[in-house]
Formats: sequence, C-alpha cells, structure tokens
Amino acid sequence: MSSFVFPARTNTAEIELGTTLQPKFGPDGLIPCITQDIRTGEVLMFAFMNAESLALTLKTRKASYWSRSRNKLWVKGEESGNVQEVREVRTDCDQDVLLIKVEQTGAANASCHNGYKSCFYRKVADLGDPGLKLQFTAERLFDPATVYKKK
Repeated sequence: MSSFVFPARTNTAEIELGTTLQPKFGPDGLIPCITQDIRTGEVLMFAFMNAESLALTLKTRKASYWSRSRNKLWVKGEESGNVQEVREVRTDCDQDVLLIKVEQTGAANASCHNGYKSCFYRKVADLGDPGLKLQFTAERLFDPATVYKKK
C-alpha cells in the first residue's frame, strides 16, 4: 500500500511511555483512526489510515485516509469541499489506534458522505428492544446527490 516508513517499533516501555511515534499498522497495513471535532469533542467519523495517508496527514495537516472499499488514498473533502484541518494527532497507549482532532471546514461543515455533520447520526432507539430500531439524532446538512458526482 505504501512505501513510507515510520520508525520501527521497539520495546513495550518505549512504545507505551516513550516520546517517539511508532504506529502499529495491522497485517493489512492499516491503523484505525477516530476523528473528533476539536471544539465540541463530537466524534465525527471512524476510518483507517495506512502509512502513506498518515504521513500525508502529518505533512499537510489535512485529514487523509485509506479507503478499503475503493482501495485508494483519499483526502477528506477532495470532492465535497468539507475538509478536516488537523489540529492534533494522538495515539493510544500501545499505538495501535489514532485519534485525530480536527476543525471541520466547508460549506456544509459535514464529515459524513451521507450529508451529516458526524457519521454517527443514528442511535439504537431502545437498548432493551430486540428489534434494534435506529433513531436519527441529527439533521442532514447537504444532499449527497448534488455534492458527489459520479466520474
């Protein structure tokens, strides 16, 4: 997927308590990434990064991800104009998950390709109901059919 190389992972103490980013990419070359609004703390989306998209994110400060469905790198907002300006990149204790804090910009100020601010725009309506009905928790900010043109 990528030729970019991050520092080799060393020992547990350095990985968990050290000061060098040593991301643990999975066997597929990917690392999970949670994206959060820097001002509100709202979780905007979840995606994967590979070494190339993480390096591009760090270099440009624009959130870039690896699309598993399209099998390609994508810069958030390249089609919609709803760009994620990266303000912080965090990693968990064993460096196998990333958390990026962004300022969401663009006309619709939306992260989700379905037109919502967050990809998490529904919840299970009743946790005790075996029907698993979903309830919308947000309003759609844009119509995807008018934003994403098929190429």
